[in-house]
Amino acid sequence: MNYSEALQYITSTSWQGSRLGLERTRELLKRLGDPQDKLRFVHIAGTNGKGSTAAMVASVLTSAGYCTGLNTSPSLYRFNERMQVNGTPITDEEVAQLTLQLRTAAEGMEAPPTEFELVTALSFLYFAYRKCDIVVLEVGMGGRLDSTNVVRTTEVAVITTIGLDHTEMLGDTVEKIAQEKAGIIKPGCAVVVSGQQQSVLDVVAKVASEAAEMTVADPEELHYLQGDITGQQLDYRQLKNLRLPLVGAHQRLNAATALATVEALQAKGWNITEESIRKGLAATVWPGRFELLSTEPVFIVDGGHNPQCAETVAATLRELYGEKKIIFLMGLLADKDFNGVVDTVAPLAKCFYTVQPGSPRALTAEQLRAKLSAAYPGIPAESCGSVTQGIAAAKAAAGADDVICAFGSLYMLGEIRHEMGR
Repeated sequence: MNYSEALQYITSTSWQGSRLGLERTRELLKRLGDPQDKLRFVHIAGTNGKGSTAAMVASVLTSAGYCTGLNTSPSLYRFNERMQVNGTPITDEEVAQLTLQLRTAAEGMEAPPTEFELVTALSFLYFAYRKCDIVVLEVGMGGRLDSTNVVRTTEVAVITTIGLDHTEMLGDTVEKIAQEKAGIIKPGCAVVVSGQQQSVLDVVAKVASEAAEMTVADPEELHYLQGDITGQQLDYRQLKNLRLPLVGAHQRLNAATALATVEALQAKGWNITEESIRKGLAATVWPGRFELLSTEPVFIVDGGHNPQCAETVAATLRELYGEKKIIFLMGLLADKDFNGVVDTVAPLAKCFYTVQPGSPRALTAEQLRAKLSAAYPGIPAESCGSVTQGIAAAKAAAGADDVICAFGSLYMLGEIRHEMGR
């Protein structure tokens, strides 16, 4: 089996679908020798911020000298991005080698696993093969019934901010969704939850009370010193002048959550020094989250795709540029909350250029343009035939002082970054 054959097997339409439940994953992993039981985890669930938080924690652990796995989804451009060790993605050869084992195990199952379940099992195989000391594991959807929740050796369970997303599967209130996310909490693990509305904290605290002590990451303990489009300087308790190469108030909350997670690991005996925290935080890489792709003109890309994400995009743009009018390059999935996403950024819009993200659930560029024109008739909107054409149109319209912000769907970020030379 080569790399392309491995990807074809994993993404085959006969395996696709989203079916919450752990039975198939447990059976598949048992057939593989339960590689997840050879690992220890920081398990991270949440609606927003879990990827950024995971990247910060993994970078600190790598800087502390631990062999650190990082499992995230979805990938932005290449499948290999989903599983990394010490910041380096799995190689094509390793994908092919391990997928061959995966296929042998899965073919004997009466109920075939989904694509995400296959990827989850592949990740555990890879991290065990690389003998990782610890794995920072991002939940796919929900928590309680997400296939990543087969893990039993959780050091810290982390719950980032909760919002209304995937409501058809997780519940129609933030409290119901929080209950599902809190399902990753295991007896004896530490629990860290991002500071947010009290009703969410109450739900998580009730679940945590049966298993472990809960810490609420308080963003008030993290003080903003200064920053620009390249990052920000922060104080956190006794740690002064920390460098974070991610921008925005939402990343300060994520950083507070990551640092509280590091403290929980230290309390469990993990050897993480102040120097490791400084180096790790400063070395954090998390593409596609208010990421600067060029300066002439300023071109920012962000994976914001729900109302909470849109609020952080608008807040960060205001923090950096005041009420400056922004050129937006936008794509959106049809099942997302159009008004919830767009109403927050529309007051900042100079114009919209629309594209179609690479997903069968996406609005076409023309459908999105029509919705924007109907909702905001005073703001020019133009549809583009491709992401490449959208980038070209937005850059052609930009003057020397203009800012372009591409956002609305993770499914277009990889193509945008690739077109911009990343």
